[in-house]
Amino acid sequence: MKNVAVILILVFNLNVNAQEVSVEKSIFGIQAGFGTRVGIWLNYETKLTNSVALRSEIGLENDYTVGTHYEGAGFILQPIVSLEPRYYYNLEKRNANGKKTSNNSGNYVSVRTSYHPDWFVLNLDDAITKTADLAIVPTWGLKRQIGAHFTYETAVGVGYRVIYVKENSFNGNATNVDEDYNRNQYVIHLQLSIGYAF
Repeated sequence: MKNVAVILILVFNLNVNAQEVSVEKSIFGIQAGFGTRVGIWLNYETKLTNSVALRSEIGLENDYTVGTHYEGAGFILQPIVSLEPRYYYNLEKRNANGKKTSNNSGNYVSVRTSYHPDWFVLNLDDAITKTADLAIVPTWGLKRQIGAHFTYETAVGVGYRVIYVKENSFNGNATNVDEDYNRNQYVIHLQLSIGYAF
């Protein structure tokens, strides 16, 4: 009987250790942060493979680079929509070392694609129109869980952005402050944020 119990315990332990570590099936959360991105965002991560998750995000943020086109505007908030496939490359190592992997706690590399539409800007003079922009930024980051639901995240990257500058013209009483039709630029992405996963 002792031998059967020992064998069952060994088989159970081997089975537990043989299970693959994986990203979460889905995570819905809210984040607030600062860096080159100051704002608040709703996000959703869904599993694509055991180590790849697709993160989608919508929110309001201050964009310093685009914001510099609006002289004297101060702190502005504009909408953002982003899509970001993330490869979490160290989940198995973290699990083997007894560290948390829940809520996708791990290091990742990604290609972050974000779009600031020209819908509206908070705290901007009504007489100035908004320019839209699209950015693609390869990023390295880390995400960690604090307690049951809280997370913090930091990320860095350098990428490319296209600003879809409107022609200078009067639309009612609105004029655009930019002079070029398109503006291409390199962007730096620095982020530190804290979030709550539901």
